[in-house]
Amino acid sequence: MATATPPRWPTAGRSPWTRPSSSAPSCSTPPRRRVTWADGTRALLLTRLRRATTRVHPEEIVAPCRLPRVAADAATPRLRPLRRPVVHTPVTPPLSVLAQRRLSRRNVLAGGLATAAATFFGAACAPGDGGPAVPAALLGFPAVAPSVADEVVLPPGYRYQVLFAWGDPIVPSGPAFREDAGNSAAEQSLQAGDHHDGMWFFPLEGRRAGLLCVNHEATTEDLLHADGRAAWTPEKTAKSQAAHGVSVIEVEQDGEGRWHVVESGHARRITMTTPAEITGPVAGHPLLRTGADPEGVRVLGTLNNCASGPTPWDTYLTCEETFNKYFYYGEQPPPAGSAQERYGVGSEDSYPWYTTDARFDMRAEPNEYHRFGWVVEIDPFDAAAAPKKRTALGRMEHENAVVVPGGRGEAVVYMGDDTQFEHFYKFVGAEPIESALAAGRSPLDEGTLHVARLEEDGSGRWLPLVHGQPGLTAADGFADQADVLVRTRMAAAAVGATPMDRPEWCTVQPGTGAVFFTCTNNTARTESVDAANPRLDNRFGHIIKIDEGGDPSATSFTWDVFLLAGDTASGATVPADQAFGSPDGLWFDREGRLWIQTDGTQPTVNGAEQNNQMLTADTATGDIRRFLVGPPRSEITGITADPDGRSLFVNIQHPGDSGTPEDPRAGSNWPDFSATGRPRSATIVITREDGGVVGG
Repeated sequence: MATATPPRWPTAGRSPWTRPSSSAPSCSTPPRRRVTWADGTRALLLTRLRRATTRVHPEEIVAPCRLPRVAADAATPRLRPLRRPVVHTPVTPPLSVLAQRRLSRRNVLAGGLATAAATFFGAACAPGDGGPAVPAALLGFPAVAPSVADEVVLPPGYRYQVLFAWGDPIVPSGPAFREDAGNSAAEQSLQAGDHHDGMWFFPLEGRRAGLLCVNHEATTEDLLHADGRAAWTPEKTAKSQAAHGVSVIEVEQDGEGRWHVVESGHARRITMTTPAEITGPVAGHPLLRTGADPEGVRVLGTLNNCASGPTPWDTYLTCEETFNKYFYYGEQPPPAGSAQERYGVGSEDSYPWYTTDARFDMRAEPNEYHRFGWVVEIDPFDAAAAPKKRTALGRMEHENAVVVPGGRGEAVVYMGDDTQFEHFYKFVGAEPIESALAAGRSPLDEGTLHVARLEEDGSGRWLPLVHGQPGLTAADGFADQADVLVRTRMAAAAVGATPMDRPEWCTVQPGTGAVFFTCTNNTARTESVDAANPRLDNRFGHIIKIDEGGDPSATSFTWDVFLLAGDTASGATVPADQAFGSPDGLWFDREGRLWIQTDGTQPTVNGAEQNNQMLTADTATGDIRRFLVGPPRSEITGITADPDGRSLFVNIQHPGDSGTPEDPRAGSNWPDFSATGRPRSATIVITREDGGVVGG
């Protein structure tokens, strides 16, 4: 990559990093404490929420100033089994009929992305309707070509640095990474975990710095240990558990534009042994009680932390995804139709933790697995605060969680359940964010969880998952509301939700409030299709757009297929030279660019399947361009930016994804390219060589 003049900071105009001095005290000394509700800065934050006439996107809310405080003491390849759950899919017409009814009506199949985007967003962005003022062209870079190289490919004029790779210490004084995988479990608990996934940047006032929360979804056991899975021991279990969870680090940018991890009282690792609290309707329920926790309100750890989301009150939501593969049911499969079958537990030992840690053996502790599959809230500004599992948001393979204020100022949370034939969800809080926080309550502990039903005519409904409603009574097998939430998937099927092609990330468009969901793929769809899932053997996936008419609390909506991914032969609606598959990560930046990240099957180029990639779409013009291509067999995931958009943070997960203890570099040697090392998941920071906004 060519070198160029380092980025320079703008000297004109008010920086999004700063606030008026009258609204916040000086914050020049880190670390900082959370501002209490009585502080004017917090009140200012919620005043912004109340005054919003359209959706306030979480990314646009600048964290309030942090006051000086005394620092607290810091103390396998990704497996995606193609499990088809027990669902009742209605008989549907042929694809050709559905296309005529739905897709052709919107000109998606006929016109491609440009036509589709113009149809979907032309009215929403028309002058005088309150929509955002969209520039003539949001994308200011040339698209890069597909790649199979062991490198990160970016457009000309861009560069990246590796900021935080697996094994890097969470503070510079911590234990260093050992290339031979010789770090102990204790050392791993003070280092970056593996399989970086969702993340978020929380800016710190007064400096070009922030707290970066990074999820560590899983581990590649053959690379985590020098001899891989051989001779499994309690120490290997402990190290694997320490490599899961979340990292909270403080990062700062120097005058030359490079970012650094710095010493911080906020820095910490949250792992599988971190004490966490269980809150909300399921806390204390018999289904969550175990021998170690007879009250059902405390649990050790969080795992398979996939994507994430910030809250308007400056906390971090991390989502527990494929938790089932950590629990061993026994040699025989679960009974047909059981909750254990629906949630995918069985005799597979993707992680052999159960051999040394009995709580992962369901024969010894059948309720432990009920304590995972939740959205977990973390306060990045208080290293002593326990993570909290918010059970009102339901139990599933959570992908990410996007929080926006509703019409009454309540918290509204959009979520996807990452398994084939699962669903889109929305939680609507019971009271305004302001009143909940003022009373010391969480805005996420009381409210109603809904699941989406998408009709063939383009209408849709959010169906409440409330005990006592038709399909969710004791006669239907649901004992109480806690039972509904523990068995969210079965409750969703009982009320008639639409099974989707593996729902993953969602994001909310600034200004319009439209909600976009990725449906990554579904090769198990072999018998029936519907308007929202129009392809059999859906190897490449698609993206759905939901429009609630400007009201996030609404129970009805309209929807459309925003795009069909894949190559021309698959009926894709993207240009052939920008072909991609398996959309996963999804995020709107503050200027309205839609960033799309992939994880899975990609179209072939010259007979070779291309590497996973990240693209950017202008939904107003239909322009879509490939911005980044990752190393072989890596997933591109996790995306956040600094407040002025000049630094973009992206994660490269499990590069290679095929190494062995004998040959760890068989699939990739990124990012270190060491003759004696091994590939590592890592957070990279992308900047423009001229210091401009990334993507513009």
